[in-house]
Amino acid sequence: MASLKVAFVVAVLYMVVVSAHMAHARINCGRVAVAVSPCLGYLRRGGRPQARCCNGVRNLHALAKTTVDRRTACNCLKTFARGLGRGVNANNAAALPRKCRVNIPYKISISTNCNTIR
Repeated sequence: MASLKVAFVVAVLYMVVVSAHMAHARINCGRVAVAVSPCLGYLRRGGRPQARCCNGVRNLHALAKTTVDRRTACNCLKTFARGLGRGVNANNAAALPRKCRVNIPYKISISTNCNTIR
């Protein structure tokens, strides 16, 4: 459990550094991490996402108005998932938008090619 927390902190720090290179986007990896951090329980164990989780997903979706923003959010989510490693259930991550009733234009997966998002 402690190693999972360390991995999360490392992932968030990495996202903040990466986001500095994407200054032209309204969305950065720090903002993505804050938005989805209430989703960690759901991403690990499944079930029903908490209201705070879905609110974060909705807010993130509302901010992602441009192609650059959507690609940035996608890349940040991939980085976030990689940082947590085995702690995230890939099926839970992919189902999160649907469970929160948010329609995003890509699958949340480490295999998603974020460069194809419009």
